[in-house]
Amino acid sequence: MGSGNFLQVVAKNFDVLALPLVTLVYPLYASIKAIETKSPTDDQQWLTYWVLYSMLTIFELTFAKVLELLPIWPYAKLIVTCWLVLPHFNGAAHVYRNFIRPFYMNPQAPQIWYIPRKKNIFSKPDDVLTAAEKYIEEHGTEAFEKLISKQADREVRARRSSNYMIFDDDYIY
Repeated sequence: MGSGNFLQVVAKNFDVLALPLVTLVYPLYASIKAIETKSPTDDQQWLTYWVLYSMLTIFELTFAKVLELLPIWPYAKLIVTCWLVLPHFNGAAHVYRNFIRPFYMNPQAPQIWYIPRKKNIFSKPDDVLTAAEKYIEEHGTEAFEKLISKQADREVRARRSSNYMIFDDDYIY
């Protein structure tokens, strides 16, 4: 009788028992182990995991009231965390490579290089196309192409010279 009750309690609280082991204990152990090795591969795996774990924690804190209404949330979190942590699935590397890194490496900040100036509302629309047409009429198509390529080169140089870390896109953990 006593062992049956114990097993019921463990089964009902499996998420409460397993979640700290999967999200904290094993990753802490693996991170310490990775620090002691010379391979950058495992370091990157566990840094990636901690970034994703932090984002998941922020999400959880932000939407705590909504998540309380979902009884399946602790189990879903356990499954997702197992997918991120276990080396067999390599989930942390997949999420980082396909979602976070492209967003971080190519931020979608608006680049304003032309501000239209309308003199009055009845004049011809003053937009980018009319400005480009006007530039081509005044300077020619070659000058316009040089201007565009010069701007593209400037953006490439800015990305290279910034403090972003360069990763091999085909890097596998």
